[in-house]
Amino acid sequence: MNRRHFKKPRSKWIHHIFGKRKMSSEDVESRESLLDGQPNGHAKVVIERPVFSQQKFDEGFSPGSRPQTTFRESFLKSCRKCQCSKDCFLGFLYKIFPFIGIMKDYNIRTDLTGDIVSGLTVGIMHIPQGMAYGMLTTLDPVYGLYTSFFPVIIYFFFGTSRHISIGTFAVACLMMGSAIEKGLKSPNVHIITTCVNVTSSVTPVSNLTNETVQQFSLSCSDNTESVKLQIAMAVTFMVGLIQLVMGLTRLGFVTTYLSDPLISGFTTGAACHVFTSQIKHVFGISTDRYSGAFKLIYTYRDFFGNIPHTNAVTLIASVVCMVMIYVVKEYINNNPKIKPRLKMPVPIELIAVVLGTVIAYFINIESKYGVKIVGDIPTGLPVPTVPNFSLMPDVLSDAFALSIVVFAISVSMGKILARKHGYEIDSNQELFAYAITNMGSSFFSSFATSASLSRSLIQEHVGGVTQLTGLVSSALLLLVLLVLGPYFKTLPKCVLAAIIIVALKGMFRQFLELPKLWKLSKIDFLIWILSFLATVILDVDLGLLFGVVVAIFTIVYRVQRPYVCVLGQMPGTDIYRDVSVYKEAVEIPRVKIFRFENAIFFVSVEHFKNMLFKYTCNPRHVKQDIVEAENKIRKEKANFEKITFQNATNEVELRVTNDDSTEFCPTVEVPDVGIDTIILDCSTWSFIDSMGVKALTSVVNDFREINIKIHLAFCKAGIREMLEKTGFFSCLDRDNLFVSIHDAVLHTQHQISSSESDSDSPVDGSTEIVVRSVNGTTESTDVKS
Repeated sequence: MNRRHFKKPRSKWIHHIFGKRKMSSEDVESRESLLDGQPNGHAKVVIERPVFSQQKFDEGFSPGSRPQTTFRESFLKSCRKCQCSKDCFLGFLYKIFPFIGIMKDYNIRTDLTGDIVSGLTVGIMHIPQGMAYGMLTTLDPVYGLYTSFFPVIIYFFFGTSRHISIGTFAVACLMMGSAIEKGLKSPNVHIITTCVNVTSSVTPVSNLTNETVQQFSLSCSDNTESVKLQIAMAVTFMVGLIQLVMGLTRLGFVTTYLSDPLISGFTTGAACHVFTSQIKHVFGISTDRYSGAFKLIYTYRDFFGNIPHTNAVTLIASVVCMVMIYVVKEYINNNPKIKPRLKMPVPIELIAVVLGTVIAYFINIESKYGVKIVGDIPTGLPVPTVPNFSLMPDVLSDAFALSIVVFAISVSMGKILARKHGYEIDSNQELFAYAITNMGSSFFSSFATSASLSRSLIQEHVGGVTQLTGLVSSALLLLVLLVLGPYFKTLPKCVLAAIIIVALKGMFRQFLELPKLWKLSKIDFLIWILSFLATVILDVDLGLLFGVVVAIFTIVYRVQRPYVCVLGQMPGTDIYRDVSVYKEAVEIPRVKIFRFENAIFFVSVEHFKNMLFKYTCNPRHVKQDIVEAENKIRKEKANFEKITFQNATNEVELRVTNDDSTEFCPTVEVPDVGIDTIILDCSTWSFIDSMGVKALTSVVNDFREINIKIHLAFCKAGIREMLEKTGFFSCLDRDNLFVSIHDAVLHTQHQISSSESDSDSPVDGSTEIVVRSVNGTTESTDVKS
């Protein structure tokens, strides 16, 4: 069945082609696109239209200019949005406080149960992870609990993600610990050591009268822990301040420069640092803390040097905890047969913490076996304290790196879960939410927070619907902080280290991505490897910086050296494809169709010219060869045309020009590159700058000198506007711009056929005889025949 759809013509070119008479049905069929059904079931496009140069096309269809908005128009448009109305105020309120809109649509009957169950599950996970990751920052574990409590409440009001779990995260805590260690070496930080005399009464064993003897000892302490806390709060406030500036300036897009391979390689390298920082707690030995490049090498040097001092009880307890946590997570919580039957995952970390605390209490593990324990955990909430602003200049670089990493990880996780549940998150609002969260939390002894990958996935899997889950988990943590905190005093630190090490399993599994990444993209594989190695060998912040530099370098490399190719025509179609990809694509005789798959600007102009000369010819070299060949032919022709006979008195010279009986055959031929026209496919040019126009002008002039024409096809409106502004059409006529490659090819073929038909013209031969005397004077006139 044939279907033909056509509209009433309204374009000027129709009148130029068919005249202003009333068109017949044959005329309509000749100019309309017809979609014909074929016997084999395939559709066929039949088009008959004139060959369009860009100028004729614009004359026929009257294009306008691209819409451009000036700064003044943008400013006035923004001002018009600011109206004193109820709707405008509510819109602003909903944007700043997204929870209002979310709670407005909250369904208590269907959503509350899932949020409560999910909140309790995540709260149970917060307790052991908060204490473990708090220890990772070199602070006391209780500060990890504070970070699991205060930031969650603040994010509830400002965040747009409904499923991420804000709190402690291994990479963020590691970077915070690194920043604290660097801050301790700052000249603005002063460690004060205080010593006091301590008097104790002792009864000697040999004293039969039971008289006590007073002994005096010197007890010294310093303010290292309080200084660490000040540095951590300064870093946290600075992180929030940086994120606030980024949010106000709408810089949420900066995380696009942190590609997935970069983040994966960086987090895997950071996991190595986390593992190294906790392995000493597993063996119960001490190592010095280092910062900067090669810190892992120095740490493992100390570690292997102190291995003989391993605490056997600590090692056994650590191994038992790791095995127990791993087995439950892998074979129960993540078992595809058991997992669907569980209403919530088995809280094995909390079980390990409770068992470790109880067992350590009853066997007095610290005094009998020398196992290090958490120690006193204060009850209640911390008193609000203003951060030490004088330390902020010293921690600026660490805070900047931490703010970018935290935001990138959190937003990436939020977007994944939002896409799964059919809603969107606002990156700039998320920046604002993280900024307020970190700045506010820094007043309550909470360090920089981030979304946790494991807790977020569990929160979503258990049935969490909104961020109300965070309030439920915070209520559980409040109970721990107010009542249950002191009961964890005897918790061995090796149990927390075991929890952290097992949690790193997911990060180390990112090594399994490498074979797939190698097959997909060698450049992404290189970014992953270099980011990982830089993070491991140098440090976390230096590794991130190095990874970003490598990623940007690959972007510059790809932009500077894009893919180039020569196009050929697919037989029987007006479609042109890469001849190296499609073997059936045929190049047009004496025509080269060149495609440069990138914008033409200052970064890529040299590569554009080099590749164009490589795939076609170098006009300067060709011109030089032509000049040399013409000079040689001119000399040979002069020698051929000049025949001299000399007798005693006269010299007779014969000059022969193109007689039928004589033919000049030069030994040198003028080079023919086999190209008359070069068509540049501009469809892949997104823009062109002034240097690009200069390069294009140079190319046109160079090829014109060797009689090769340049045509441009598929020029976008922005490209044409730039060419117009820079006066490019003074060197290349507008008739050399075409709406498509096929139009340019048809026009070129028509010109070639026309020139061949006009080039056939007869040439008359002649002979010239010149008789001259020996002294050079002419004695006879020329005779021509």
